[in-house]
Amino acid sequence: MTTVGEFMTTRLVTMDGNDTLAAAAQEMRDSAIGDVVVTDGDNVVGIVTDRDITVRGVAEDRNPATTRLNEITSKDVVTVSQNDDAVAAADLMRTYAVRRLPVTEDGKLIGLVSMGDLAVEREPQSVLADISADDPNN
Repeated sequence: MTTVGEFMTTRLVTMDGNDTLAAAAQEMRDSAIGDVVVTDGDNVVGIVTDRDITVRGVAEDRNPATTRLNEITSKDVVTVSQNDDAVAAADLMRTYAVRRLPVTEDGKLIGLVSMGDLAVEREPQSVLADISADDPNN
């Protein structure tokens, strides 16, 4: 059994739910990433992606300088353990229609696993795996 912990990323960027969309977009740009994990203290409350900022923020005519992350993040966060089976994690992504899952241990965030991570691990010859394994182009 391949576990989530074998290929999760531990390079995480977290932000508080009271941070603005503009701050999150700037952090994503500066860190060359497409998402930030939204936290309230030690608790994971959501994930905001660059697409969320575009679709739930800008396209809804929200001001990125004043709109808070907790206004656009989904509230029901599905998490996995580093010891969970990778196939089970993929099934959770499919069931909940998400592309990323926070990895927690004793309620504390320790990593993030994405659909791309799973593709690289499970189907290394797939187009998604090829794209996900490549260096960022931004």
